[in-house]
Amino acid sequence: MLARGDIEHGDAARRRQGMSASRPFTVAFLLVRHFSLIAFSTAIEPLRTANRLTEQQLYRWVVLSADGNPVAASNGLSVIPDAGIGAYTQEPGRNREIDLVIVCASAAVERWHDPAVFGWLRRMERSGSAIGAVSTGAYALARAGLLDGYRCAIHWESLDGFRETFPEIEVTADLFEVDRNRYTCSGGTAALDMMLYIIGEHHGARLATRISEITLVDRIRGPQDRQRLPLRARLGIHNQKLVSAIELMEGHISEPISQEAIATRIGLSRRQLERLFRKHLGRSPAQYYLERRLERARHLLYQSDMPILDLALTCGFVSASHFSKCYREMYGKSPREERQAAQAMA
Repeated sequence: MLARGDIEHGDAARRRQGMSASRPFTVAFLLVRHFSLIAFSTAIEPLRTANRLTEQQLYRWVVLSADGNPVAASNGLSVIPDAGIGAYTQEPGRNREIDLVIVCASAAVERWHDPAVFGWLRRMERSGSAIGAVSTGAYALARAGLLDGYRCAIHWESLDGFRETFPEIEVTADLFEVDRNRYTCSGGTAALDMMLYIIGEHHGARLATRISEITLVDRIRGPQDRQRLPLRARLGIHNQKLVSAIELMEGHISEPISQEAIATRIGLSRRQLERLFRKHLGRSPAQYYLERRLERARHLLYQSDMPILDLALTCGFVSASHFSKCYREMYGKSPREERQAAQAMA
């Protein structure tokens, strides 16, 4: 347990931020169909642990859905909410019940539209609640107009699609973003890091550190920590020439760079480049490059409404027909069929 002096320091920190020390800080988790269960659970657990360690109810949470009915997570498990959003209709100028609303989402949220939920989120923001999201929940905030003029974070898989859909919003590949009263994180265990950051702001670093120890987290990651492992770790390769070649490819998806240019930049001949890729990756540089461009295209098919021709050009293909041919050869279906499958999931 923490010493009383540490809790008093936390109360003082809360008062400096205009928070009441007389009642728990209340977080509402709004679950969207197919939400990420790992992000949701790792966001709640630090709050529960803070209460246990301090033997005080520093935090309270409620779980909401749009209509009050159970919501299925992306892994098929269902969560029974405490209420629907209609149970909380706080108005500006009145004492608020909810201090922070966090939208929990994941698969297929890119095409999810619920005007009633968007309107409720805007009303909660006007009444003084901070607004947040985990994983792809930033899509819901953006569609509600709650990220205009704010930075946000989103899962790296959704980064390209989000940028195409909302080019005016500043989105980062950071672990999480705190921009005034907006809290967004990339999902997964990054939700734990964001909640530890919030707890540290409210009650001091000592409590946040103790929670990280209890949850067996070896360190508290900051907002600017990377989401993904370094390229060499992701691919399990240690040849720096090969890593440099792949970095060049990933940096030139829209305008592919020739193999000769790649080889020249990293100080190899084209034949040496070919041997390097076949030895470590079992394929030619051209095939690997094509796979990366098609992978990017597949993300955009699922996450955006870009016309297929525009999408093809964005991923470095000279025509929609060439793109469709390559796509079918790799994934066994056409881009149009892939998009229809994505829309069916929404």
